[in-house]
Amino acid sequence: MASSTQYQSKSMRDLGMEALWFLAHTVLAILSLGAILYAGILLRIGDEPIEPKLAGTALAFLFPMGVGFGIARWKRNDIGRYVWISGILLFATVCVWVLDLPTGAGLCEHCGAVDKLWRTFFDVSHGSGLMGGDGLMVGVWIPLALFGYAMGAGLGIEDKQEE
Repeated sequence: MASSTQYQSKSMRDLGMEALWFLAHTVLAILSLGAILYAGILLRIGDEPIEPKLAGTALAFLFPMGVGFGIARWKRNDIGRYVWISGILLFATVCVWVLDLPTGAGLCEHCGAVDKLWRTFFDVSHGSGLMGGDGLMVGVWIPLALFGYAMGAGLGIEDKQEE
């Protein structure tokens, strides 16, 4: 474990480089999710059945995890393991946005706050109709990709240190 004096003695250049690496890892995690979505478009997978949504959810975690593992093993950069923070911030922001969306006649007319969030993000068969049906992708898959990437990067760094 690094001492606290190591972190206190970092120059502005070092901190700036870490911020750029954090941004780069975040973008790589989201691009890896984009590759999954693009493959789904090329394969013409429909969005109505439940199975593609469940498979997409699993892939949204596992594929970025593999990318994070590979990047951490290759670059030996430990900043990627902190990308989960972006996932939490994004999820919290999207939750606030969904709670501010007006409900009307339709699927979620009399929804409370918890029901609104649950049906928007996690109910794949009877969604809330909010966010144009993209709640699963924006509110779950992107944060899940960031969590998976961070976990993979952490495993890649630990595996690299054992060698």
